[in-house]
Amino acid sequence: MTTAETMRLSDIETCPIRPLNQAEMKSALSDLKDIARERPEIAALLASEGALKDFVVAAFTLSPYLRDTARVWPELLVQAIGAPLLPQVGDAIGEARAAWDPAAHADTSEAAVMTRLRRAKRRVAFLTAMADLGRLIDGRRTTRLLSDLAAAAVAAAIDHLLLAAEASGKLRLKDSRRPSEASGLVVLGMGKLGAEELNYSSDIDLVVFFDPQADVVIDRYEAAETFARLVRRLIRMMQERTGDGYVFRTDLRLRPDPGATPLAISVDSAMLYYEGRGQNWERAAFIKARAIAGDIAAGERFLRELTPFVFRKYLDYAAIADIHSIKRQIHVHKGHGEIAVKGHNIKLGRGGIREIEFFVQTQQLIAGGRVPALRLRSTEAMLKELAAAGWIDEATCVELIDAYWFLRDVEHRVQMVRDEQTHVLPESDAELKRIAFMMGFEDTAGFSNALVEVLKTVERRYGALFEQEAKLSIEGGNLVFTGQRDDPDTLDTLRKLGFQRPEAISQTIRTWHYGRYRATQSVEARERLTELTPELLRVFGENKRADEALLRFDHFISGLPAGIQLFSLLGSNPRLLSLIVNVMSSAPRLAEIIAARPHVFDGMLDPGLLAELPTRRYLAERIQGFLAGARHYEEVLDRLRIIAAEQRFLIGIRLLTGVIDGGRAARAFTHVADLIVEAALDAVRREIEAAHGAFPGGRVAIVGMGKLGSFELTDGSDIDLILLYDYDDAAAAESLGPKPLDATRYYARMTQRLISALSAPTSEGVLYEVDMRLRPSGNKGPVATRITSFAKYQQEEAWTWEHMALTRSRVICGDESLADEARATIQQVLDRKRDVAAIARDVGEMRALIEQEKVPKNIWDLKLIPGGLVDIEFIAQFLALVAPARGVELPDRTLPTGEALAIVGERQMEPNDLDTVGEALRLYTEISQIVRLCIDGPFDPEDAPSGLIDLICRAGDCPDLRTLEAEIKRLSKAVREVFKTTLKAA
Repeated sequence: MTTAETMRLSDIETCPIRPLNQAEMKSALSDLKDIARERPEIAALLASEGALKDFVVAAFTLSPYLRDTARVWPELLVQAIGAPLLPQVGDAIGEARAAWDPAAHADTSEAAVMTRLRRAKRRVAFLTAMADLGRLIDGRRTTRLLSDLAAAAVAAAIDHLLLAAEASGKLRLKDSRRPSEASGLVVLGMGKLGAEELNYSSDIDLVVFFDPQADVVIDRYEAAETFARLVRRLIRMMQERTGDGYVFRTDLRLRPDPGATPLAISVDSAMLYYEGRGQNWERAAFIKARAIAGDIAAGERFLRELTPFVFRKYLDYAAIADIHSIKRQIHVHKGHGEIAVKGHNIKLGRGGIREIEFFVQTQQLIAGGRVPALRLRSTEAMLKELAAAGWIDEATCVELIDAYWFLRDVEHRVQMVRDEQTHVLPESDAELKRIAFMMGFEDTAGFSNALVEVLKTVERRYGALFEQEAKLSIEGGNLVFTGQRDDPDTLDTLRKLGFQRPEAISQTIRTWHYGRYRATQSVEARERLTELTPELLRVFGENKRADEALLRFDHFISGLPAGIQLFSLLGSNPRLLSLIVNVMSSAPRLAEIIAARPHVFDGMLDPGLLAELPTRRYLAERIQGFLAGARHYEEVLDRLRIIAAEQRFLIGIRLLTGVIDGGRAARAFTHVADLIVEAALDAVRREIEAAHGAFPGGRVAIVGMGKLGSFELTDGSDIDLILLYDYDDAAAAESLGPKPLDATRYYARMTQRLISALSAPTSEGVLYEVDMRLRPSGNKGPVATRITSFAKYQQEEAWTWEHMALTRSRVICGDESLADEARATIQQVLDRKRDVAAIARDVGEMRALIEQEKVPKNIWDLKLIPGGLVDIEFIAQFLALVAPARGVELPDRTLPTGEALAIVGERQMEPNDLDTVGEALRLYTEISQIVRLCIDGPFDPEDAPSGLIDLICRAGDCPDLRTLEAEIKRLSKAVREVFKTTLKAA
């Protein structure tokens, strides 16, 4: 064995790292003393003096992760100081590979396999980190060991899952002792895993295919679902956190068209995709692809067949344009700013690891088709091969190899601090010093100087490779929009970028350049837009419906009064550009709102938009501030429409980007409605009093019903209102104004004016559609109801469904004394002890009637499907109505359905049933909020923008639509059973 493989930490003659500070040293020594009480080996270490003790203490001051690991699993520290490290790491990797094997383990349950893999990962990570920090191994060996572990863990999990599938009757394996062999299941490691260059705390990128010709699936029609289910379990086995930690976070987004395909697809489908629709970034990704698990022979065969896609035979103009397209993609990554030290992204920032990798991959894509020697996976080996073949000089090769491993060492130490998958250097001096010491530097200044020199070297070499960048993208002919006719090369480029109708896109962009819109009339605006065009095309082209999204953007800028500020902002703000593209590609409804009322876009320019949560106080301040200074009734209403549209839009943007979830969005939309209705009522009262005078002793309160009452509005929801009033009978029979009215007509007029203020269309749009059918006697009753009549009706005449509706009622504004009376009346009605069986019959009949009259369109009609939102709301309302009869206390205020159900259901439902309904409600809420935000009308997967499908999958926390649909079916079936059980128990 080599010296490195026999070396122990005790062989360190001089400690290569420094402790962070005295306080951390004392703390680390204290922890070691605690360990020493149980471990004599550690007690001996502490009693000694020398480089080994100094190293362990320093390492524990610098890496809280290593220190915590040793505290919880002290045997790892004993192993690290007691024997050569590399053989132990090799043993742990071997244990991981055999974790599935019945010949080696009596217990081969999934839980047992997961435990073995996690323990192996923990051992390898700890021992490798100690060897790396101790300079017993370098970055080359570190990345190789971590990659070997990942491949072993995935292979073991795959073998276990194949055996489990055979046991369940889904597969017929060729040899159960070697489950993967000839299984046709191809598992490719991508990126750094494929190149055996894995990070210390890296995700692993996998792509999974299956070959139906392997003939291992018993029912060939179930092949796709069987292997997709297997991959879902693989993800769980790898990344679920247990008491033993996790193995690797797993990412499968490098598979073909990840937003629309299952987790595993057939090799034939994959090949058709890559040959017909493969993207530039996928060509680059497959340079490093390696078969790591499953049927290795089938995986290597697939990669051989894919070679013509990755490495094109001829070097032609289109290939150069493609390569340039990849070059442009790299610049949209966050962190690609100026060279710095604090906060610099070692991977994506200027002069970073990605630039070295791209330097190599670009030349591989250019020449790999003609020169097979340039098809290697590892970065260092490829740099040497490029030098040997004369593509780069020897000095460039040496500089970039040295820079690469220096930056990888920095990256490992950044991740080693707390086992975080990050590539960003700390912002603070204290934390930056930690990294400098881990790198072996005496101080932060020395580390910073060395780092900046490396980054500048990489940037210089990388920049020299793309001196012709501007020529390639603009002047070379592939993105030319001058003249009257379409440039053939440009149309070809647009097709490759993802546009289906390049002629229409070319014509649209010429319209911009000709200055036919107000936003593009100035020379400066056109220049900014011209600079922005390549990036716009690239980002829009990544969407399935690129043409549609770009044309929405065109519609948007056609309505702008000016463009230079916006185009400058988009050019310098990738976040804002991504946000715009996100809206245009996934949310047609929001895109139409922007196009029709561009002023709503102003709020997106607020840098604090995604940092500020839309609380009631936050929204109230903005609405009140916007209304300040409005003098006339119509001006107030117009300002209300403007600010309501803007704030609803901005809540939608937060929801779209994942800053808030569906529940928080629902509450925020409700807060906006509350505040707008209150402001509109104040304006209407002033207007009525100006015309008809005040009514003696008159009081008004607005009751919100339905989703408004329960804080569950979506964007675009109508609002259910009841206007209650009261007055002093003894004071006067009419209002005290120039045109007096009796009480009935006075408050009816006020209600009608309020409805008109909220729902009448104007140039600024409509505030809300108003529904008042939940008032006493429905559409047949008066539009405004006196409090005494309301109380009498609810107590003596109201039907069960009207009392159910009361469980979601809430006084949202008005005179406080009347509001208190209304709340007391409602509470009195709800506190009544009812005939539980009779209520159950009524609820069951109502649900059956709805089911008969309103048939759900498909599984995505979440409100009406059996086990959908109606069932959940009915469960909550039924339990609220019968709670007093069962001695269950009702909530003291109106709550969202989920929160109310948790209270009234705690003593009336089985815990599992309550959990099931809560889980379904959360899922339905997330999906419904996104759908209502993004489109008008029902959701149809066949007709939905690809971006919306991705959003819905994200909202449902599922990898694809098929998985999400299965989850909805599972939950809705369970909810329907709970609904039946709840009523039956009554």
